Amino acid sequence: MAAAAAPPRVFLELRRRMQNALLIVGEPKEEGTAVDISIRPSSFQMKTSEGCTDIQLPAEVRLIPSSCRGLRFLAGDGLHLRLQAQADSSTKLTPAFNQSLQAQEWCTFYCQSCGEIIIKDRKLLRVLPLPSENWGALVGEWCCHPDPFANKSLHPRENDCFIGDSFFLVNLRSDLCQPSPNLASVETHSSGNHLKWKPKANTKVICKRCKIILGETMSSETTKFYMTEIIIQPSEMNFSFIPRSPFIQSVIAQCLMELSSARSTFRFAIQGHDSKVYILLWLLNTDSLLIESLELSNSAKKFPLLEDIEKTNSSSPWNAVKVLFLPCIKNRNEKLASSWESDISVHSLTLPSTTCLELLLILSRNNASLPLSLRYMNSFQVAFLKM
Repeated sequence: MAAAAAPPRVFLELRRRMQNALLIVGEPKEEGTAVDISIRPSSFQMKTSEGCTDIQLPAEVRLIPSSCRGLRFLAGDGLHLRLQAQADSSTKLTPAFNQSLQAQEWCTFYCQSCGEIIIKDRKLLRVLPLPSENWGALVGEWCCHPDPFANKSLHPRENDCFIGDSFFLVNLRSDLCQPSPNLASVETHSSGNHLKWKPKANTKVICKRCKIILGETMSSETTKFYMTEIIIQPSEMNFSFIPRSPFIQSVIAQCLMELSSARSTFRFAIQGHDSKVYILLWLLNTDSLLIESLELSNSAKKFPLLEDIEKTNSSSPWNAVKVLFLPCIKNRNEKLASSWESDISVHSLTLPSTTCLELLLILSRNNASLPLSLRYMNSFQVAFLKM
């Protein structure tokens, strides 16, 4: 008995601020198969001789069927059409794995990859954002007297957590008697009557269980943990494992949204802790609602990271940010990367080098899942990061 034909692929991008949507229905795999498409305000439906696919929209989103326009067929892509939509643009988009911290809260820090406890039952009395990395260069514009912050560093106290662009700064002093990640050794050098702490070349902080790089030591008591490697939960909650790919996408999307809103920065250089640039990112929009039905790919069998993508990429709606990207590994796009590095409007985000490669793999996979006509914009590749 012949297997039932798979329904055509569906791609829908709805822009909340623009109040419009692009719907693409892929070509049926079997030639001559008729597809009946019905669009309703809260859903759309596709019928073939083999069955019916019904996709529901979120409650706050409505399509306007009578506004359908721009109907065209592209070989290799399928049927394209645009229509107006009604969506609450004031709705605040919250990533699925939001790590917003609250002062006066007991928290436990976990390794995201394996669930190992890094810091247990830490009460955070102060949770403060750090200024931008180049804040010291701007002090001269603010002060009419000598720089009062010269040669001073911002280090958290015992119950502080400072939040940077892509990292947390915490004080590990009170946790030295507890099981802790592997910290790099340090040297002390005397200068007059004072001891100065001087890190050795290797200051990486590594999870004892899975050996993943979690961060780096900044001083004898201060440690930087990368947001992509740590899960912070209220201590009364049990650790719940989050698949790697959705977690990385959500964290990076949240970073891009916050930086673009606070600093009007839309271009980013993703660099590793080895200071090499791995990806150039250009943020296009942060208000997309994405629905796509994907076929299982053979590439997912080769990379466990992509298995997470296949499992989460159902026809459920996802909030997403749309980006342009260029890979910079193996000396690719070297000249452009160099010009971006010297451009003050480009913001650098530092992550572990392995995480940069994971992000590049996710972006490439998300790009390959798009309809052919949407995969490139000029020389850049297009991708969505789901939240």
